[in-house]
Amino acid sequence: MSKENKPYKILSIDGGGIRGLIPALILVEFEKRTGKPISELFDLVAGTSTGGIIAAGLNIPDKETRKAAYSAKDFVKLFKNRGQMIFLQETLHSIMTGLGLLDERYSHQGLKKVLKEYCGDTELKSAITDILLVSYDLNTNKPFFFKSRLAKQWVRKNFMMKYIIRATTAAPGYFEPFKLLNMADHKTYHFLIDGGVVANNPAMCAFTEATTLKRSDILMVSLGTGSEKVSYQGAVNWGLALWLRPLFRLMIKGSNDMVDYQLNEIFSAKPGSHYYRFQVKLPEENIGFDNTTEENIMVLEKSAQDLIVKENNNIDKICHQLVS
Repeated sequence: MSKENKPYKILSIDGGGIRGLIPALILVEFEKRTGKPISELFDLVAGTSTGGIIAAGLNIPDKETRKAAYSAKDFVKLFKNRGQMIFLQETLHSIMTGLGLLDERYSHQGLKKVLKEYCGDTELKSAITDILLVSYDLNTNKPFFFKSRLAKQWVRKNFMMKYIIRATTAAPGYFEPFKLLNMADHKTYHFLIDGGVVANNPAMCAFTEATTLKRSDILMVSLGTGSEKVSYQGAVNWGLALWLRPLFRLMIKGSNDMVDYQLNEIFSAKPGSHYYRFQVKLPEENIGFDNTTEENIMVLEKSAQDLIVKENNNIDKICHQLVS
């Protein structure tokens, strides 16, 4: 089958902090069953926040071979072993910010160190396959997209991988907004925050990109990072104080589910195209964006493995489509 007749293969990965361990484990399964790295399986990889870490990281080329420098297993290790480094709560920083009440909860130094180790000075234009990361610009009050396709065409669209990951992961209240030099004028700055505020599930952004490229037959795999259920019994007597904590998470979940609904409707009317969504329900105590305890990591890992068993047939079907 010629490239023109093959479906355009999209991988989309939600945001979710440490819960990025869940899609990372699913991607390990894809790499194991196909015998190929993610960068060779998909034409476009989109990610928001922690999904952006995975999307960009799996497309960083080795300096010598130009093949993928990292596998999905490497990102499983990152979430399991370096999570506490990413969510680094320095004692002095905690005191100065009132444990996150007066300023962002975490210092960016831990994440900065991890990204320097993994990304070095790799540029967006060097991505092995096309990637798309989502952020939000506080200057323009508009979504801000990083696209390797455009970075290869225009210098002003090209940025360091470590910077675009900082931008897509700058979750309000957790990390400070990322100040990125505007490459169009080299004078002004973008002030960027986590893309999850507009597209925590970037699958629709990825679908729009495929439409822009006039690709009709599409295979899309969308990976969630876990969601919680807010019950009527639990919420019926909540006042404002009790709603504040889950409200942001509920809005994110609603946004994720809306994208899933829209794509299900679109793909059901597209013969020759296929859409798969992988998501898992998590208990409230395990939904935390920044819960890096050993106990929580074990719950996330088991949830992912249970999902893999449940979706075994679909994973086999996807892997067959990816390599055919």
